[in-house]
Amino acid sequence: MTSKRKKTVLITGCSSGIGLALAKEAHAAGYEVVATARNLEKIRDLEALGISCLKLDVNNESDISSLKNHFRSSTQPIDFIINNAGIGTMIPMADISPEALEQQFRTNVFSIVHLTNALLPILKKQGKACIINIGSVSGILTTPFAGAYCASKSALHSISEAYRMELAPFGIDVVIVQPGAIASAFGDNASAVTENLIKEASFYKPIEEAIRRRSRASQERPSSAESFARSLLKQMGKEHIPAVIRIGNGSTLLPLLPRILPARLLDKMLSTPFQLNRLSK
Repeated sequence: MTSKRKKTVLITGCSSGIGLALAKEAHAAGYEVVATARNLEKIRDLEALGISCLKLDVNNESDISSLKNHFRSSTQPIDFIINNAGIGTMIPMADISPEALEQQFRTNVFSIVHLTNALLPILKKQGKACIINIGSVSGILTTPFAGAYCASKSALHSISEAYRMELAPFGIDVVIVQPGAIASAFGDNASAVTENLIKEASFYKPIEEAIRRRSRASQERPSSAESFARSLLKQMGKEHIPAVIRIGNGSTLLPLLPRILPARLLDKMLSTPFQLNRLSK
């Protein structure tokens, strides 16, 4: 009797947080994992576990081409792609530079389209695959000082929905994951970006600590990255994976707020914790 083939999962952004936990948990669950990161040195520990590690800066066309060639020249199929790599730019919209806005969308939206389209001929030839895009509840509930980030995740949700309908005839499923608060380095990374963007002349300088607090909000009472990974893997094991998956603290309640509360009331509820009322004349 022939042994059952291990399913292969390709994961982007594996140097920390969700990506790192997914790589480890998927490997432990028996998947053939291909973990990627911009800096290979940051995922050497995964390599030591027997996980295949490849360099991938999702904004680098050469890296995407190399990844495509890796799978094209291999007999290894791609059962799952988890598009996890992303960044968070937490800054008032009045202060965001064109470069920072472009970088937010380039990483969280455009790169996913580029990578997906590069691998689609391989997936179509296989006749069956699943693309999992890591969105966010922030793509449903917009908060102050996170407009660009929320918009990028909202765009990713819409693009994923279009892909889901357009790729279904080819046996390719597309799933949107909308995490709530998940413990990761995301807050630290977002804080570092925010520090570089807050200017002395900003209208919001008097409440700059509130901007910093928004950059750390995803780390308030978070679910662990490991529990997130295990929950997602459980869903991936189902014959029919849900089209939308919500995991983590706040992932169920927060998306409901825009549906049940009047817009002005919701604005007030979200603005007050970030001290926008202090700026009123």
